[in-house]
Amino acid sequence: MLDSLDYVRFALTLFSILDPFAAIPLFLLLTEGRSARERAVTARTAAFAVFTVLVVAGFSGDLILRLLGASLPAFQVGGGIVLFLMALSMINAQLSPQQQTPEEEAEAAGRSPDDRSAVGVVPIAMPLLVGPGSISATIIQMERGIGWEHKGVSVAVLAVICAAIWLVLKLAEPIGERLGRTGLNILNRIFGLLLAAVAVQIFANGLRGLFPALG
Repeated sequence: MLDSLDYVRFALTLFSILDPFAAIPLFLLLTEGRSARERAVTARTAAFAVFTVLVVAGFSGDLILRLLGASLPAFQVGGGIVLFLMALSMINAQLSPQQQTPEEEAEAAGRSPDDRSAVGVVPIAMPLLVGPGSISATIIQMERGIGWEHKGVSVAVLAVICAAIWLVLKLAEPIGERLGRTGLNILNRIFGLLLAAVAVQIFANGLRGLFPALG
């Protein structure tokens, strides 16, 4: 089991990657005309979908690495690059292509209300919230420690983060009205700076694993 501070870092990193505040504008668009209760259900569906995908990815990470023939340090280097690209987009207050492409955004915005029953899963949970960055970070975290105690604490961290996502999306309307577009962009830039620092550290750890002489 890792040090407790490592799990705190994982929680902060994952929340910065998922960044539910960036999903607020699209969430409000896709749930336009719905009651507060219906929006709460959609938010819960999105949070549960995020939790499910990340738990499955975390527990299958070892199998994925084996199938790819990749070591954990190599995965850290690749994951660090992906996270850094996401961080740059967040600093510019934009959605990165790793989160959602313009084509996916246009398709989601063009849906009619009758076709939006599953928007909590697609596109809010995937690909807007869950993407290569969050999946990579989860796999790296799961593979950093051994034993069911480590995995259990990591899953508990995932549950806490997904509960926070549910709360942010549930309160999307008042948060959006209070902060406005400028306030949301400022939050995204702050998360982007934090994520950039984490990405560089993950990349450096991967390089030290691949080339021990660098240590």
